[in-house]
Amino acid sequence: MQRFRKVVILGTGLIGGSLGLAIKAKRLAGEIVGLSRHKKNALLAKKIGAIDRVTFSLSEVHSADLVILAAPVNTIISLGKSIAGLLSKDCIVIDVGSTKAAVVKSLSGILTNFVGCHPLAGLEKRGVVYARKGIFHHSVCIITPEERTQPKALSRVRSFWNKLGVKTILVSPEEHDKALAFTSHLPHAVAFSLNLSVPEKYLRFCAGGFKDTTRIASSGAELWAQIFLSNRVHLLQALASFEGNLAALKSAVRNKDQNALAEILVKSNKKEKYSR
Repeated sequence: MQRFRKVVILGTGLIGGSLGLAIKAKRLAGEIVGLSRHKKNALLAKKIGAIDRVTFSLSEVHSADLVILAAPVNTIISLGKSIAGLLSKDCIVIDVGSTKAAVVKSLSGILTNFVGCHPLAGLEKRGVVYARKGIFHHSVCIITPEERTQPKALSRVRSFWNKLGVKTILVSPEEHDKALAFTSHLPHAVAFSLNLSVPEKYLRFCAGGFKDTTRIASSGAELWAQIFLSNRVHLLQALASFEGNLAALKSAVRNKDQNALAEILVKSNKKEKYSR
């Protein structure tokens, strides 16, 4: 794959920092420049070697051939609009947001070489201090092209992710949001709610099962509030499906119906496990 001469990462948190480390490890860029709304984050990203240089101006993107928007969904959209008039004609722009329809709709018309991406990797931890170069290895990145997506840009972006050891899957932005509402956004909503449901006085009795189930409830509040609202319609459908299944289980418990309860549990046990 042709190396990028200059990569600018807008958002040097966990994902942005991890991308910087991974790009460096694979030698996919001549220079990596990082910008963050939190100065300490950007400086720490440089200290750990995720970026070569810190910038505090969006004008830095003018000489980039790859720009990565690594921020919360609303910020991705605003950043994309802010840099639209600053890019060279051949510069490729990707994002790493957890919802795609709103992002792609907002940016595809104003950024010629924009390609929507969602790497299914990360941690419940926040900040570049937790960045790891191997976080993407053997993971999946969903790429969401639409009719305005430039074939050359798409091909180069797929090659970029593949060089990082990532499998790419192409789906529409809408299909991405429908699927992720069930597979990612619903689990987070349930984890947050479960965490709130346990009285403080009983937290000392929590063991592995509770900790495993609620691990993601420590994910960033601002980030996930934006994700939930940006995928509101599909998340509500996923929540309704969950509420229906929970109501069936609740009914079986209320009625002391062991057969119905066992049937629900066995049906869940037999459901095909995910595979990538």
